[in-house]
Amino acid sequence: MHTLARSPLAVVEYGLDLAITEWNESAARQLGISRQDAIGRPIDELLPTPEDEGLWRRLLDEESGERRLRHARGDGGHMACAWAHHRVLDPRGEAAGVLCIGRDVTAQTEASRCQAEQQAILRALVDNLDVVVWASDSRGVFTYYDGKALASAGMRPGQLVGLNNFDLYKEHETVGLRTALRGEPIHNVMEANGKPIENWFVPVRGEGGEVDAVVGITLDLTESRRAEQELRERLSLIERQQQVIRQLSTPILQVWSGVLALPMIGVVDSARTAEVMDSLLQAVVRTQARFALLDLTGVEAVDTKTASYLVELVRAIRLLGAEGIITGIRPSVAQTVVSLGLDLSEITTLSDLQAGLKHCIGRTLGTSSRAAKL
Repeated sequence: MHTLARSPLAVVEYGLDLAITEWNESAARQLGISRQDAIGRPIDELLPTPEDEGLWRRLLDEESGERRLRHARGDGGHMACAWAHHRVLDPRGEAAGVLCIGRDVTAQTEASRCQAEQQAILRALVDNLDVVVWASDSRGVFTYYDGKALASAGMRPGQLVGLNNFDLYKEHETVGLRTALRGEPIHNVMEANGKPIENWFVPVRGEGGEVDAVVGITLDLTESRRAEQELRERLSLIERQQQVIRQLSTPILQVWSGVLALPMIGVVDSARTAEVMDSLLQAVVRTQARFALLDLTGVEAVDTKTASYLVELVRAIRLLGAEGIITGIRPSVAQTVVSLGLDLSEITTLSDLQAGLKHCIGRTLGTSSRAAKL
């Protein structure tokens, strides 16, 4: 026992009554409890085992064995200890107690826990994400190959393990792996076996700093590309439908020779007015119209910016050599125009579209009559 007392391993002995009879310096150091505080105390009180009540007493009936236990240290920390226990016999060969020799396995236990956690995380990824996770050694040989996406490709986990990337794929398909083996992480999108795929290549360095493995993630982009194309087609269809709706809601009609009418209906905002301005001005030039009627009978309200646009539109029509006429202004629209202080003195405004058409026809016939007399 004198030799064990100086052992670098923790040495603890207790009797039939579970009272501690030996507690060496290594035990004091590792468990954070001095020998003076330990000797004479029941081991099940000093080192309780909540996960296995009555363990220390049961060891009295075992000849030998090993247990891994987690203990609270005297300084408030915790440690994991692997205890090799041996039954102590008295001179008559009967059980007198238990000798426990323990080694600190805290680091090993934590490493094992971390490894198990990492394995669980990896398992969660490969089982639930539609990807392939793989690894290869420095020669390009697959050492790991798994992932949910394998099922859709008609492959099984581990199918390529032991096979070499450079034998399976064409040279341009292994550029990413070659780059990672040189120590450079890389992400690319490429075609493989006629399918678009996205790859991540991550070099893994050994203790000497050399790249001895590459971990990769491969994502099949076929479905996402198809969904992207469908989305683009839908957006294009919606845009075309919106364009048709805008054209139907603001039709430019030639109601008489040289007379265009634009009946506006619904909500008129600045964006819609700007589009109308462009379409109407082009129509004036194209048809060489002399008059352009902007009928606001179907418009309940306009914002302040829109009201300014309408006035600018009439002035722009005049610059093209035609006359812009506003008809059907409602009281709410009139109030907006007045509140802005817009000058409509140079703009012809009439009560409705009928009055506006009558005005244009009269002007057209009057001009024709004067021309005939000349």
